[in-house]
Amino acid sequence: MNGASTPCIKVCVIDPVSKLCEGCGRTLAEIAQWGRLSEAERLAIMAVLPERLKEKPLDQPPRHARA
Repeated sequence: MNGASTPCIKVCVIDPVSKLCEGCGRTLAEIAQWGRLSEAERLAIMAVLPERLKEKPLDQPPRHARA
């Protein structure tokens, strides 16, 4: 396993509605299991993250960006 493969951008805030991390788009379960996943499993999750993040509602900024 190569520890370098992570989508984490150090913005670890879980959205209360979507239950996804606002920084990387992963679920809490995916974040918790990340170190135990194979490289193939991590790559499969990383492949769907851009679409997850695009599907977030645009009417509200991420919580980490709010004043």
